Amino acid sequence: MTIDLPARVQLRSARVPADGIFEGPRVLRRLPEGVDEKPYELFGLNPLGAVLGAEIEGVDLADPLSPELRAELNRALLEWKVLFFRDQRITPAQQRAFAANWGPLETNPFIPKGDTDEVTRFARSASMPGFENIWHTDVTFRPNPALGSVLRLLQVPPQGGDTMWADMAAAYDNLPADVRQRIDGLRAVHDFIPGFDRFSDLDVLAGWQEQFPPVEHPVVRIHPETGRRTLFVNQAFTTHIVGLDRAESDRLLRLLFTQAHVPEFQVRFQWRENSVAFWDNRATQHYAVNDYHPHARVAERVAIAGDRPY
Repeated sequence: MTIDLPARVQLRSARVPADGIFEGPRVLRRLPEGVDEKPYELFGLNPLGAVLGAEIEGVDLADPLSPELRAELNRALLEWKVLFFRDQRITPAQQRAFAANWGPLETNPFIPKGDTDEVTRFARSASMPGFENIWHTDVTFRPNPALGSVLRLLQVPPQGGDTMWADMAAAYDNLPADVRQRIDGLRAVHDFIPGFDRFSDLDVLAGWQEQFPPVEHPVVRIHPETGRRTLFVNQAFTTHIVGLDRAESDRLLRLLFTQAHVPEFQVRFQWRENSVAFWDNRATQHYAVNDYHPHARVAERVAIAGDRPY
């Protein structure tokens, strides 16, 4: 039996791709609706991607920020989602002081510490490989996930070790209308265990279950400052969607997880020693490329406490 052309076209248009990525033109809207492009007066800005990622020039993170500079950097963070600073020879205390301009700092009990509890240290080598090569948003297992993070590279491998970020507002914008309609209003469960059971002792994980029980967050969160709808599920910590049976939840999550893989929504940063990245954890996912072993890669991160997603 043959299928007439209109029916075949209808079947083709209704098909969800096996890899979850829909081909065709992308809507690459960097700024929120109604926001116009404005120049930056207090620093230079060099865009690295279409929707996110920009290098900032002329700012020394060792110096205290004036209210005017802090406000303009915050506008750049909201508009570009991840900011990069080169040649920043700062101390951990100066890194913490810079991050504290955006709010109280949080701690992470699962990652080794730097000079204080607020600094987490990622020291990767042949004997201690990294497990951050998965698209994720930091600490969504908390009721109030981090607002953002400031990451500084202390030791860079001779090649490799890049980090990638994906704009999850662009990912939401480019979902088919029926998928957006389906997920608006849904909630999903986030749990720390899937993200840490790969390299933590199960007895240690069990000891943290009372302090970090699973939490629910909206599948699509509203960014508290820009108002944009942002896809807010990630492969590291999101376990299932509330109200759906497991098979349907798994199918839908696989589709949503895959949207971070679209190159048009991404920026890739090549580190140099003393480079710093500052990203909006409410709007992005990131992925640490694990292609540098057996060489060492050492980084320290400070995270800023966030608010409850809505």
